[in-house]
Amino acid sequence: MPYAVDFENVSTVGLESSPVAEALAGLRANEARYFRNKYDHVFTVGTAEEEADAVERVTSILEDERGIRIASPALEATRFEVDGVDWTYVFYESGLSVNVLYSVADGGKRAVGFKLSDGMEVPEELSAFKFARQKSRLAGTIRGSFFVIKGTY
Repeated sequence: MPYAVDFENVSTVGLESSPVAEALAGLRANEARYFRNKYDHVFTVGTAEEEADAVERVTSILEDERGIRIASPALEATRFEVDGVDWTYVFYESGLSVNVLYSVADGGKRAVGFKLSDGMEVPEELSAFKFARQKSRLAGTIRGSFFVIKGTY
């Protein structure tokens, strides 16, 4: 059953099997805070099984655009539209978060973003990317990278 992510009382619910569960929970809470503050949107997630369409969307875009297959199992996912942008997030057991930002209007921004939880190594399948660092009160140090989506989905 999908639930709202609490960014004030960070919880590892749904992420317990991750070796970096605390950091991944902080990363997920960081995203929830962003959407609440920027769009007044409540960030909800469900299990990967409940949100299989969202996981499949991310999986197919990664494969089609760059031939990337994430080795880690997906734990949670979500898909929603805010302010003309279709957002899809998948949180993986390794501590990786992948999001797809896809403007509904033609010619808008369309990209895939990767965020690595504090304490995890860069997955082999993402070794070609350079990651920038940012500090987060909720998630510690987040390393992030992205690429622009060329196709239509």
